[in-house]
Parts: sequence; C-alpha cells; structure tokens
Amino acid sequence: MLFELLQALSSLDTVQRITIYALPVIFAITVHEAAHGYVARYFGDMTAEAAGRISFNPLRHIDPIGTLLIPGLTLLVGGILFGWAKPVPVNFGRLRHPKRDMLWVAAAGPGSNFIMAIFWALAIKVSPLLPAFVSTPLALMGTAGIMINVVLMVLNLLPLPPLDGGRIAVSLLPHRLAWQFAKVEPYGFIILLVLMFTHVLGAILWPFIMTVLQLISWLFF
Repeated sequence: MLFELLQALSSLDTVQRITIYALPVIFAITVHEAAHGYVARYFGDMTAEAAGRISFNPLRHIDPIGTLLIPGLTLLVGGILFGWAKPVPVNFGRLRHPKRDMLWVAAAGPGSNFIMAIFWALAIKVSPLLPAFVSTPLALMGTAGIMINVVLMVLNLLPLPPLDGGRIAVSLLPHRLAWQFAKVEPYGFIILLVLMFTHVLGAILWPFIMTVLQLISWLFF
C-alpha cells in the first residue's frame, strides 16, 4: 500500500505535490530542530530556551531558503527532497557531560523524524474511515510525511559534521580521533552540497531510505 501511494504521489503535478508536501516538510524540519533544544535543556544547556527556540511553532524555526525555497526546488527538479531549518543553538560545553550528552542531543533530531514517520503512517491507516474528500488527501499527505521524515532521518545520520550523524560520531570516537574528526565541520556543508549535485548523495542514501520505508510498510501496511 505504501509504495502504491508513493507512486500516486509521484504522479501528481507540481502544484499538487507542493500543496501535499508543504505541511509535512515544515513540521518535519521544525520538530527536528525543537527536539534538539528539548534534549539539550534536559542535559543542562539552556541556550536554546534562552533564544526562544524550544517551541513547536514553525515560525520560530523556518529558514526562508532552507525550509521553503530549497525543498520547493527539489520538488520541481526531482531527486532527494532536501532542506533545513534555522539550527537550534546548542552550547555543548554547557552540557553536564559534554562528549557523552552530545550523542543524545544529536540523536534527538533523527529520532523525532522517525516518530513523525510513524505518526504519518497511522494517519494513513485511519484515512479510509474518513469521507473520500478527506481520506485521499490525508493518505497522500501521510505518504509525503513518511517520505520526508525518513529522508531527513537518514540524511542527518550521515557521519559528516555538522550533521547529527557527525556529532554522534564525535561523541563515540576516542578523544584524539574525535578532535580531528570535528575539524571537518567548517567544510561539511560544502561537502554535502557537492555530494548532492553530483548525485553521489542519492546513491549513498537511497538503500537506507528504502530499507526504512520497507520496514514501515511491513509494520503498518
């Protein structure tokens, strides 16, 4: 069922796809960032709270380019749906155990995406119980929600600073290796863009994305 809905989603015209994807994209990106702030506060860093960023209000997190323009362009030209929100400020030095707690703060974002993917799967499950004029758009929106959250989860687990996977790697590596690996961070976003535009990023991520989609399909459909 899930993969049939994915095919139906891909057959929509551009305006329809943007309409269906808009809400899932905004919440996938903003909840991801808010989750970092909540977990950072739990482990002792109040930076995000002081900046007013521990909120599920999308307006506090939307980046006009990363949350709106880039996802819109990727929907137009195809490929992996890509985007970002304004990063939630985290001062890892203020965490009670900076190196250890960094792992949980970083993992909170991808973890929230997985939870949202489950939420959207449940929305698809209940959609047949609703009137037809609601059930079809909800099923398609749920499919878009699963897709964008799985993509963001897998993308952010890539072990490349400053992605969450990179921070998780820094947390797990021995101190000397972690210090050397962290030096990649200033160049991480450039590396990511190069990988994306050369289509290497898609080749790396798609097997993992498909594995998670198949897992969700097996669990719920």
